[in-house]
Parts: sequence; structure tokens; C-alpha cells
Amino acid sequence: MTIDNIKEEILMLSAEDRDTLLEDITKSLDHIEIDTVASRKHILDNKMGECPHCNHTKYVRFGIDKGSQRYKCKSCKRSFTEYTGTWMAGLQRKDMISAYLGLMVQEKSLDKISKELRINKKTAFDWRHKILASLDTKDEDDEDDFTGITESDETFFLRSEKGMKVTGRDSRKRGGKAKKRGVSKDQVAVIVTQDRKSTLDLSVATLGRIGKIDIENAIGKRIIKGKTILCSDSHHSYKGFAKDSQMEYHFVNASKGKRVKGTYHIQHVNSTHNRVKRWITNIFWGVSTKYLQQYMNWYRVKEAIKSRTDKTKAFVEQTIDLGALKRYNQIEDRYVKLISSQN
Repeated sequence: MTIDNIKEEILMLSAEDRDTLLEDITKSLDHIEIDTVASRKHILDNKMGECPHCNHTKYVRFGIDKGSQRYKCKSCKRSFTEYTGTWMAGLQRKDMISAYLGLMVQEKSLDKISKELRINKKTAFDWRHKILASLDTKDEDDEDDFTGITESDETFFLRSEKGMKVTGRDSRKRGGKAKKRGVSKDQVAVIVTQDRKSTLDLSVATLGRIGKIDIENAIGKRIIKGKTILCSDSHHSYKGFAKDSQMEYHFVNASKGKRVKGTYHIQHVNSTHNRVKRWITNIFWGVSTKYLQQYMNWYRVKEAIKSRTDKTKAFVEQTIDLGALKRYNQIEDRYVKLISSQN
């Protein structure tokens, strides 16, 4: 059968069937490509990597360790494999990595992943959060700066201890309502910031109302004096942050029905609020506050690669990051720090 014959057959399909066929082909090609990028071996073998211990770029091959290529750093003299420092370090079923990542990109539930791969649900859960830990670039310098008109506003998620033993309050059904009206310590503030070039940040900030320091921690390192124009609602913390940062600032008073002031508004960021909340609710049925930042990082990457046809490959490129395992082990400490903000 020639290419022209195939095209004719495809054109005879209904629009719905053509969309389904395209989706299936994309997933199939995606799965083939993922095996070539699922580990750092290709990067290291081509001298494009660095030592996970000291970040030096000079290293040599140094034998084999349990089937994995071993390397030795010329600077610190320590050895490592392609997995050292990544979320894949220490995994016993590395043969499952490609399949797992493919299912994760499809946003399959832990139950479905566990069933399809025949792995324990706890293993599926741990893998998910090790992978998500690799998407956290908050403490690194390679994030894009915000330029031009940059919208920022906070949204709130009800504090959740899903999957944890509840102490200090009565347990509630999924969802529920806060005990107090308005903004309270029962709610987790997430600061969402994005410019008109789609640079996006979602930072879990604090319990209850945000302060100037929360905005500074979220986006302070990513603004450029003279190039970033901040736009928010009339929250006094944003005014104080903009003044301290000596940046151009515009606000809209949404509480008085003024949502647009010329080219200045926060409609894009409010739209993001709605989408991310639907995503958390509809796909995951809510998530624990302990892991909320993990899912915010996932959503950010999801938005960044949404126009890619090879989404799995694009996603994997984001996860091959040094320091992921360290950040994974810090999740509990970060959660303790967050809930201590209510005191």
C-alpha cells in the first residue's frame, strides 16, 4: 500500500476517528522515543553532563556497576552512574521507567498504573513524587525571568491531609468547607504569576493571607528592574513588594468591579486559577497539602509542553535533573515549615 492509498483511507474516516487515530499514533511514536532519553547515559557518554557530586564537567568512564555505566570525576575523584542524583537512583525496576512515564503523562491514576504495571500502589505513589521532585527548579538559577506585563494573584486551596492520619480536627469528606468564612488558616495560598509570554510560576506560599515576604519568596529572583511591569489586584502586599523592588506597578480593584485598566488586568492569571483547580479536582480528586507544590510544578510543566506532539519525550527531558532525590527527601521538612506558618 502506498502513502497515497493510506491518505485516501484516512480521509474516508470520520473526524472523530481521525482524531483518535492521530492520538494513538502520537502515543506510539512517543513511547518509542522515550527509551532514548529515559536515562542520563546518552548525555554522559556524549560529554554533555556533569558530576552529580561537585558539578564538574570533566569525567571519564570507570567500569560497570551492576549493569550501569560508571564514571569518575576528574575533580572530586568520586564515582557515579547515569542514575546518581536523579529520581531514578536506587530503583529496583528500572525496566518499568519508560512505561511508567508514559502513563504518568497520560495522567493515569495510581490505581490504574499499579494495575497495568503490576507494581504496588505505594511504589507507584513514591515514583510519582520522586519524578515530580525533579520538576522543582525553585532553588535553581535556570528559570526564565518575568518580562513585560506580568500578572500575579493568589488563589486558595482548602487545607487537606489526604492520605494522612488526621489530628487536631474532625475528619471530613473529600472537598468540604473551611470552618471560618473568608480567608483563614484552613486555606493554603498559592501565588500564581505569569507574563504575557506564558512564563508561569505557581508557588505554595502560606496558610491564610499572604504577606510581602511570600511574594518575594515566590517571584523576587525572577523580576528585572525596568523590564518587569507587575499587575495585580489592590492587595497591599503587592504594593509593598513593588515599591521595595522599585518596579513599575499597576493594580485593578476587582472588589469594586474594575477588572481592566487599559492593557493592565489579571484575567490570564485568574483563568489559570480556574484551570488548575479543575485539574486538581477532576483528575486527582484533590491532593494533600503536603504534596500540593509537587502538583503545581507538574501543572507548570504540563502547560509548557502542551503544544508539543511528543509530550512524553518533552516531559522526560524535564525530569532528568540532578538533585531530585534530595528534594524528594525534603518534602516532609517543607510541609512542616508550611504548616508552622499558622503559628
